[in-house]
Amino acid sequence: MKAHKIQQAPIPMRSVGPLKISGPVLDEKVVVPLATYETPLWHSVGRGARVSTLTDGIKATIIDERMTRSILLEANDAHEALLALQAIKGRREDLQAVVAQSSRFARLIDMHSQVVANLIYLRLEFTTGDASGHNMVTNAADRLLPWILNEYPQLRYSSISGNYCSDKKATAVNGILGRGKYVVTEITIPRDICERRLKTTPEKIVDLNIKKNLIGTMVAGGLRSANAHYANMLLAFYLATGQDAANIIEGSQGIVHAEVRAGDLYFSCTLPNLIMGTVGNGKGIDFVEDNLRELGCKEEREPGANSRRLAAICAATVLCGELSLLAAQTNPGELMEAHIKLER
Repeated sequence: MKAHKIQQAPIPMRSVGPLKISGPVLDEKVVVPLATYETPLWHSVGRGARVSTLTDGIKATIIDERMTRSILLEANDAHEALLALQAIKGRREDLQAVVAQSSRFARLIDMHSQVVANLIYLRLEFTTGDASGHNMVTNAADRLLPWILNEYPQLRYSSISGNYCSDKKATAVNGILGRGKYVVTEITIPRDICERRLKTTPEKIVDLNIKKNLIGTMVAGGLRSANAHYANMLLAFYLATGQDAANIIEGSQGIVHAEVRAGDLYFSCTLPNLIMGTVGNGKGIDFVEDNLRELGCKEEREPGANSRRLAAICAATVLCGELSLLAAQTNPGELMEAHIKLER
């Protein structure tokens, strides 16, 4: 069978910003590349970015980071499954020794499990340095499986992935237990800047966030999600920086929170499942390497520092776009007018 030539699929890309970011991960202004067919997104994120430069900046905090793979094992019955599971969980050091054979960066940090009938869903959780870690944790799990089956011959192999991970699916478990970078971004916008630059008031944004993002998503049956369009910024950022774009499925499960504080607007975006890295698959392409370098994410730092920086920048970008869209939707006709003007 003749091999098909690998071709490129060009997507319009433009740099937006600068965004002003503060916090322990980075404290500087950053210009962000975004690759998208939805060209008004550049202008929307750009408006949020301009607002950020007129404030103390977007504070980005990394709450947690881990990558997961859930293996699926079988026993003869539930009691046998429970006994084996308890024994396995008591051997963390032995498990880590096996993991260390697969990678010098992968480190087993936790395990969670579910027993369903005679089935064992064992969720293995790792830190993976600067890689997003998909292949790294699967390779580690692939090493652990034969070791476990050898140590516990009463168990049988079922799958390298049991969907309790949970990869590229909208589930509750990732938000509860964590998968990827858990990032919170926050900004306080003075009332006069809100009125002049966003053409709205803090009260209107707070009100719309409650009625649209919170109640509207609840009515729609959303799962651990209360935002207007996280996926737009995530996809554009992911494509520009060589990420696995399918991870925007769980990445877009996040919550917007807004308050009026002493007349000003406090606005926050929480992204508990932000999966990304600065090394690994998809990163060897020239434009990706150039973008990561421009973002300051290819520096000599301790393992994991570059990927944390990238996650903080990505989450700040999401905040800029979310803020701008919510502001636009407080004014009748503004959203469609912008799309018609910029896309037609």
